[in-house]
Amino acid sequence: MQSCEISADSTDDPLSSGLRRKRQPRIVVIGAGLAGLSAAKALLESGFTDVTVLEATDRIGGRVQSVQLGHATFELGATWIHGSHGNPVYHLAEDNGLLEETTDSERSVGRISLYSKNGVAYHLTNSGQRIPKDVVEEFSDLYNEVYNLTQEFFQRGKPVNAESQNSVGVFTRDVVRKRVKADPDDTEAVKRLKLAMIQQYLKVESCESSSHSMDEVSLSEFGEWTEIPGAHHVIPCGFIKIVEILARSIPKSVIQLRKPVKCIHWNQSVSKEIERVADHNSDLPEQNKGSNVFVECEDCEFIPADHVIVTVSLGVLKKRHESLFHPRLPEEKVMAIEKLGINTTDKIFLEFEEPFWSSECNSIQFVWEDEAESESLTYPEELWYKKICSFDVLYPPERYGHVLSGWICGEEALIMEKCDDETVAETCTEMLRKFTGNPNIPKPRRILRSSWGSNPHFRGSYSYTQVGSSGADVEKLAKPLPYAESSKSPPMQVMFSGEATHRKYYSTTHGAVLSGQREAARLIEMYQDLLQ
Repeated sequence: MQSCEISADSTDDPLSSGLRRKRQPRIVVIGAGLAGLSAAKALLESGFTDVTVLEATDRIGGRVQSVQLGHATFELGATWIHGSHGNPVYHLAEDNGLLEETTDSERSVGRISLYSKNGVAYHLTNSGQRIPKDVVEEFSDLYNEVYNLTQEFFQRGKPVNAESQNSVGVFTRDVVRKRVKADPDDTEAVKRLKLAMIQQYLKVESCESSSHSMDEVSLSEFGEWTEIPGAHHVIPCGFIKIVEILARSIPKSVIQLRKPVKCIHWNQSVSKEIERVADHNSDLPEQNKGSNVFVECEDCEFIPADHVIVTVSLGVLKKRHESLFHPRLPEEKVMAIEKLGINTTDKIFLEFEEPFWSSECNSIQFVWEDEAESESLTYPEELWYKKICSFDVLYPPERYGHVLSGWICGEEALIMEKCDDETVAETCTEMLRKFTGNPNIPKPRRILRSSWGSNPHFRGSYSYTQVGSSGADVEKLAKPLPYAESSKSPPMQVMFSGEATHRKYYSTTHGAVLSGQREAARLIEMYQDLLQ
């Protein structure tokens, strides 16, 4: 890294003193996911020359992880480009020819069913019966009508009544249940099926929100998440291609893999001990010891910086914020981290020699009849499999083979992650036999699954607005440190990026990309005179 002497007479303006006259700012980006790579790319293209990206794992991409099995690519992480109009991820894919093999079934307008719109969803009960298509359609219309109501509390400023507990799950379950019971045209048996379907639909919703239960998602804030217009797209050659495109213009020497960070010492808080250790670090010249920030890595290296862009997940911040920052984060930011939600959504891919499902079946939805009156979606540990909401059929089979993609979320996903492949494959096979009524379904020839919750570098899939949180907490999470209004120290020493820091597009890949570009733009504006 470059290094030049910094004069001691620091002022509020980071460009005053030696930094303006002698060298470029040193910028460290923590995390080589979409946010980190987007930030680094924008900085380098704007003329910054002293940029370092530290990645804890042995790969770039973060929560984008495409796995090649045979001729097919499977997404353990991000799968969909959500919307096209003005979506930077869509434009990267389109401009680089990544969507040329995308089939019509891999483009979806409106709310997506988790994988494909081709064919018909089979809603099966645990007694091995298929729920009639007309019953499913009637219930789906009702559920979607109530879903639209959940959006209105934020979008139209509707007051939330006490009975809903400001919870999407509680509100949805209560309203749908009342309407089902009040329908004079349905028999009691049909009503019972529809009541059981409520829980199945909420499980799907929980997987999409990456929450343990929709009961934990804020009703008053649910409608702030903004959908970009246009179709949703799958990238047949793998979402990792977006990552590779972002990294293409970043010199390999900029990104350091297997470089986990232990602590970010900011606001000139470097202790005597760190100074003493730094004396023995040949990579740290004497003149760098007055830096505003030091990034302490697990391998005991201390990296000086003027600005650090932190892109770690909300899950990592929840687990490590007390030890990851010195001094500790301001109380306002800690509260935002604690109030916002993140949980785990995992996928279970099962590959079969031959399909046991019909050609029109695009998914198998599991409806447990004994959950018609259930309030909770939490299960005992040994019943973790009851949280699997569905298995989607991957289309086209010419590309993927005969593969089902299962979805599970919340605490039960963490239990699944602890099981071995054999146990998960056997459990899923038994479930499929039970719900299809076909005892002869063979075990899959291969299983592939994600484990985002137990991975210490992620600790969850993506964020949501938890009951008690709001978009204002997202803004607080994104606010750089130290706070300019309360400090005479150089501003923007520690900056925050990642999907959880985007108020309207949290939980999405485009939210991650835009958040990285946002933080880069702050620094580009700060140093515009230097960069000219």
